Amino acid sequence: MSPFSLAGKTALVTGANTGIGQAIALAMGRAGASVICAGRQSCAETVSQIADGRELLLDFSDPMAARDVFADDQIDILVNNAGIIRRNDAVDFSESDWDDVLDVNLKAVFFTCQAFGRAVLARQGTGAIVNIASLLSLQGGIRVPSYTASKHGVAGITKLLANEWAAKGINVNAIAPGYIATNNTEALIRDEARNRAILERIPAGRWGEPDDIGETAVFLASPAAKYIHGAILNVDGGWLAR
Repeated sequence: MSPFSLAGKTALVTGANTGIGQAIALAMGRAGASVICAGRQSCAETVSQIADGRELLLDFSDPMAARDVFADDQIDILVNNAGIIRRNDAVDFSESDWDDVLDVNLKAVFFTCQAFGRAVLARQGTGAIVNIASLLSLQGGIRVPSYTASKHGVAGITKLLANEWAAKGINVNAIAPGYIATNNTEALIRDEARNRAILERIPAGRWGEPDDIGETAVFLASPAAKYIHGAILNVDGGWLAR
């Protein structure tokens, strides 16, 4: 069997209804996994394209939304992709916008990882976690203070959990996507000046595609990555190398 195969594995992908999450779910399905597509909105379109897929409604505005999910199913792979963003100048940023983003992007990620880890450790099995971080896990950004703080936190949690679980059969890593062409970035792509400035900074000379993240997630969840622990893998066309 190929070391990149996910045959016989079950993966839970959060935020799988569109964009990067959808691409990850589809890539894992192509690699042979059974895929549970989770989101606060319907993932029916994603599920329809996966040979062995099903839908699970989860709203991570409740950071404990997944606390009971792993007790009922043997889930081998967890991808924490669901996230939100709020924009405003730091001097005007509200407490509610801070709390809402931290709850979904950081608190929910930790407690979902915790629930997954407990289940895997209880059955003395193996598992893989892929957290979706950001370039703003490594940079400061502008006008997104809570998002930047949350994604720095995701990088830290990824490393902490790797330290605790690497010797216990659980791989924990993260992907830091660069500029990816999705519905969320459509306005930037249409802004001629902004798009040109972004492309000038990317050595690869193009925006990333959701599949660039999807296939990377398959790699990190596969046996081929069994000795990779605590990595924050930049998939950014060389943006951070510039």
